[in-house]
Amino acid sequence: MARASETAPLRHHRAKPGAKGGGRFFHIEVRPSRQFVDFRVQRLGAADGIERVAGQRADGSWDTATWLIGKDHAHVAHRRLIPDSPGAKKMFKGLGSAPLQIAGDRFRAKPRRNIPESEKPTPAMRRAQHANIKTAQAALRRRREAAGTKRRRSV
Repeated sequence: MARASETAPLRHHRAKPGAKGGGRFFHIEVRPSRQFVDFRVQRLGAADGIERVAGQRADGSWDTATWLIGKDHAHVAHRRLIPDSPGAKKMFKGLGSAPLQIAGDRFRAKPRRNIPESEKPTPAMRRAQHANIKTAQAALRRRREAAGTKRRRSV
C-alpha cells in the first residue's frame, strides 16, 4: 500500500514578486518583510519610476522594506544593479551597500547606517539647517519689502 504522501500531488507555491523577472520593476529588499505587519507603497516621481514600499512594525513604527526601481531607470551587470537615471543614482546613494541579485528581478541591499543621537547634528544636518534659516530669512525680507515696511532697529 502506498503512503498518502507518495500519491498526493506536488504542491506549488506562489512565486515572490520579481522572482521570475517578468515585471516592470527591480525589487531591492532593504529589510526582511517578516519584520513588518502592514505595507504601503509610495510613488516617488513619475509612474514606472521609483517607488518605496514602507512597512509598519508591530510597535507602530514605519521603515523602508523594499525599493521598486522601474526597468528604464536601472540595468543589471554582473549580478549588480546599476542606476541609469539621476533619481535612481540619488536613491542608490542612500543605500548601505550596492544591490546584489538574489533571483530574477530581486536584489538585496543593506539599509543606510543608523546614526546615534550622540553624533547628531551631523555636518549635513547643520548645512541643511543653515540653508533653511537663510531661506526663511530671505522670504521674510521679501514679504517686508512687498508690504513696504522697514525693520525696526533698537537704539
